[in-house]
Amino acid sequence: MSSSELQLLRSVDLFTGMDSQDLQSLARRVVISRYRAGEMVFNYGDAGSTMYIVAEGHVNIHLPGEASRRVSLADITVGEYFGELSLLDSKPRSASALATTDVVLLELSQEALSRCVEQSPQIAMSLLRNMSGRIRETNTLLSQRVARNAEEEFQKHLTWGDRLADRIAALNGSWAFIGLLIGLSAAWAIVNTVLMVNGAFDPYPYEFFNLLLAVLISLQGPLIVMSQNRQASKDRTQARIDYEVNLKNEVNISTLVRELSEFRREMDLRLTALAAQSNDPRPTGRGRPAAGASGTITDGS
Repeated sequence: MSSSELQLLRSVDLFTGMDSQDLQSLARRVVISRYRAGEMVFNYGDAGSTMYIVAEGHVNIHLPGEASRRVSLADITVGEYFGELSLLDSKPRSASALATTDVVLLELSQEALSRCVEQSPQIAMSLLRNMSGRIRETNTLLSQRVARNAEEEFQKHLTWGDRLADRIAALNGSWAFIGLLIGLSAAWAIVNTVLMVNGAFDPYPYEFFNLLLAVLISLQGPLIVMSQNRQASKDRTQARIDYEVNLKNEVNISTLVRELSEFRREMDLRLTALAAQSNDPRPTGRGRPAAGASGTITDGS
């Protein structure tokens, strides 16, 4: 192992406190592996007996799913480690690891870690602190409230211009606007043809009124489009919120099903053990006569 990789081991918090001799002994048992960007280091459910230390690049830890449906748990960078959980309990991987860039990893086997713990017991405490922190982050991710009201979020960021555009768009799509336009047109015609026969300021064919209507229509178009774009953005936000809620529920249900499966497997094993004990043909010692005792009772006289 090169001096740079040895220096990397020395910089990892997990191995803080190890003397140089123990660290060099550990370095000789570390295996170097390389992965290209987009390549899986391991998948959820894989058997695991090694932990990894990132020497170069970045690794993403996530719960499995399609590319757009993965639940990211952590991003591991240089000097950090992952995969220690399966190393300790010898159970399948509880998450997947993806190389987001070209990475160089240092693999540490269970045997090598056991020797490290024997030489430096504080390594066990460091592992426990790290796992505790990651478990807390995962619990926070799964327990935080995802459901939100898209309407409330948008109302917080609306300007007066946005509110005006929404009001105008709402008015244009109502019978009130149609009635207002008809009433204004009728009033304009009456004023300029009946009440002001000789002094009409906009005589027939009401060119000035037509100009006002043209300006009104030209302003209505952009305002309505602005309101529609904002509504479309609101709909996308609501769809994203619904997706996050559904994804969280899916993850929680998958976790619950997995825990129930493990519980059922454990119960099956215990029931099998109890059934084997109840069918054990070995004698229990009850009802057997004592050694040397006769089968009849005689009078002692």
